Amino acid sequence: MAALTEDIVAAGRKPARARAAAGTLPAAAATAPRAGSVAFQGLGKTYVSSTGTVRALEAIDLAIPAGGIFGIIGRSGAGKSSLLRTINRLEQPTEGRVLVDGRDVGHLDEGGLVALRRRVGMIFQHFNLLSAKTVRQNVALPLVVAGVAKRQIDERVDEVLALVGLEGKHNVYPSRLSGGQKQRVGIARALVHRPEILLCDEATSALDPETTLSILGLLRDINRRLGLTIILITHEMSVIREICENVLVLEQGRIAEQGPVWQVFGAPKHAATRALLQPLSREIPEDVAARLEPSPVAGGEAVLEVRYTGGEGGAGPDLSRLTGLLGGSVRLLHGTVDRIQGHAHGTLLLAARDVTEKNLDALKGQVGSTRILGYVRRDV
Repeated sequence: MAALTEDIVAAGRKPARARAAAGTLPAAAATAPRAGSVAFQGLGKTYVSSTGTVRALEAIDLAIPAGGIFGIIGRSGAGKSSLLRTINRLEQPTEGRVLVDGRDVGHLDEGGLVALRRRVGMIFQHFNLLSAKTVRQNVALPLVVAGVAKRQIDERVDEVLALVGLEGKHNVYPSRLSGGQKQRVGIARALVHRPEILLCDEATSALDPETTLSILGLLRDINRRLGLTIILITHEMSVIREICENVLVLEQGRIAEQGPVWQVFGAPKHAATRALLQPLSREIPEDVAARLEPSPVAGGEAVLEVRYTGGEGGAGPDLSRLTGLLGGSVRLLHGTVDRIQGHAHGTLLLAARDVTEKNLDALKGQVGSTRILGYVRRDV
């Protein structure tokens, strides 16, 4: 681990381009241009087979800045994997361009393509480890293929295994590892060439929720410490919420919407985004829904849905202020509030007496939106 720290310190004495190529970047240089940017210009991809043609991607225009964590999400068949694999040219676009650090990867010759793939690491859903090789041998394989000297290989493998928390596992075979440990080996192998960019192809889909969180935490730590760009694809909005700064939503090969995660989650504009967010939403509790009446009931209360979309200053629900604006008689029936990038998101179900249009108008600007779902008797 000490050698890895020395790498980062030494990187501060190199030109910015050389630092980025080494896969490290000190905090002091964060404002300098960094390697690891990706751009798609008019990108399209069509697959042709004996059964016909499939348009996988169409008119993709997108810029991914260096040094961040960028998420690409969409339903099965949306084109996520096809898009990701154009970055290291595992897929050749049918039209348009992919630029890595401003250079068109479609024009690279064989030597340039080999160099590109050493600068762009990749981890996979099913780990892709060689069962007959130890952890050390699996991680070392890219360096062995590249002809790196054994001493350098041993030093680098020790560094990356320490970085991913696998000290003491060097001589263990994959069959003796848990799913999370196998993915850590995959991450170490992807980092062994000191890449500028790390591609994650459904990297947590085969893991249980607890292990998923640990792997996402590791990826976040790697991003912060090494300054490399992480681009991940997933069909799980919870993964995007946990780790990403910006997100692209794909639908049938086209861009549905994109933007900061808090903004897309708070006010989704496309039906595909809303469908993907549905598992994260909380429905009205069944017992409350069963008692809702469409019209006011004697001695009853209005049930209000109060939504926070992240655009209200980020502070979240001020319950005392809500109570004051609604007239002082308010009960919380149900609620969930998350924080994404410092912005509060969520929904509260409130029961309030004597709600008027004036009360609702007073809430404008304090919350994302408010609506009356119905009315209930006081005993709910």
